[in-house]
Amino acid sequence: MTRARALKQVIRDRAARTGERYTAARRHVLANLRPRLAVVDKPKGLSPQVSSKGSVSDAKSREKTGHGLDHWFAVLDRFGAVEKGHTAAARHLYDGHKVPGWYSQGITVAYERARGVRAVNQRCDGEYEVSVSKVVTATMAGAIKAFTDTRRRTRWLAGADTALAKVLSAAIKSPASKGFVVRADGQARYRYKWDDTSVQLDLLPKSGGKVSVVVQHTKLAQSEMVEQRRAQWKVAFGALAAQLNR
Repeated sequence: MTRARALKQVIRDRAARTGERYTAARRHVLANLRPRLAVVDKPKGLSPQVSSKGSVSDAKSREKTGHGLDHWFAVLDRFGAVEKGHTAAARHLYDGHKVPGWYSQGITVAYERARGVRAVNQRCDGEYEVSVSKVVTATMAGAIKAFTDTRRRTRWLAGADTALAKVLSAAIKSPASKGFVVRADGQARYRYKWDDTSVQLDLLPKSGGKVSVVVQHTKLAQSEMVEQRRAQWKVAFGALAAQLNR
């Protein structure tokens, strides 16, 4: 299995700084990434080393698997999870230790963050992603029309970031666009490209004449892009809500 791009970059940075060969730098980096965690009988909050923000918490791990993150991190250390990669690590927990599928993934993410090979909002392939959501007052048909009807879209996008508005409009107006795909359960989805990144818009019906608008913006190359895109989408969804909620 290939390791995360973030780990490779750390190794290359050390090799460039010290003049070591890649293999020597790799050995030192991996040695530093494997501190043993002390077993905590009664957790009083996780240390920074076992931070699980955005993944499985220590309390949830104990509830669902019978063990806290300290136990599973030690299991993954023995397995050599840093070197073997995310997929192999999650499969090891699932196949070898009967950890339920979703929790095997979440525990592995928490482990990778604690060992410094994955940052918050970073995927196992080294790229970053961000998600933003907003509940608006609209029917599903009305929410879809706010995106697909040129006049309505232009009206609320006037209050959004210029680059975001330009790319979204171009994607929807493109002859190759398939528009929103509405599923049997009433949810709608639209995907398009923004330069080298991918955008997925989901419209989820809620009770009381509401719709949850969710964007998943993936394949961001740098961590700095996460907050930039988050801010752009929050402003855009705020403008959308202001129009629909009138």
